[in-house]
Parts: sequence; structure tokens; C-alpha cells
Amino acid sequence: QVQLVESGGGLVQAGGSLRLSCAASGLTFSSYAMGWFRQAPGKEREFVAAIRRSGGAYADMVKGRFTISTDNAKGTVHLQMNSLKPEDTAVYYCAAAPNSNIEIMSLEYRYWGQGTQVTVSS
Repeated sequence: QVQLVESGGGLVQAGGSLRLSCAASGLTFSSYAMGWFRQAPGKEREFVAAIRRSGGAYADMVKGRFTISTDNAKGTVHLQMNSLKPEDTAVYYCAAAPNSNIEIMSLEYRYWGQGTQVTVSS
């Protein structure tokens, strides 16, 4: 079955960096759009970044600070997060959508990981 397993979360001070990774298995990785979403306590899940082929998309709140990338040979997607802010604190989820386009809507994603906690202290 399809599995998405995130790693790389943790506690970091404001201004610091973290690199999240998501290992996908059970699917043809090159046929999927991949995305990162996050959910903070008491808030709805929100789009962070997505990638498909060589194109990427970012939420305004992370543009210029976060970078999404993939390693198709390994079936992994990464989220490099720089200049982290306390408001970036959330559980970050990796997701896969069986579409040929970049997807920013969560309902387009079929498979989800279990999430990894990112906490940014001020």
C-alpha cells in the first residue's frame, strides 16, 4: 500500500533552519504531484508548497524562505525551511496527488503522511 513517511521535524530557534523529508513508497512517484501542508493548533490545515515535474508553488507566507524539491530516483520530497518564524510552528504533512499539475488544494491529494512536528521558539 501507499506510504508517505515524514522526518526532519524538531525544535529550532527563530531564524534557524530545518529540512523536512518525505519518503514515498507503493506508488509511481513520477506520476504524482507532491505537496506540503501544515496545521497549527486550533487552525485549519493550510497549503505550504507543492511540486510537479520542474515546477513549484508556494504559499505567500513562506515564499522566499522555503524550498520544495524532489529526488525522483529515491521517491522523496524535501522541504528546506530557512528563516523560520514562531508562526511556522505546526505539524507538517506530506501529501501525494495523482495529477499532472501542481496542486494547492488539499482535496486534490489522495495520500497523506502522519505528519512531523515543527516548533519554532522566539
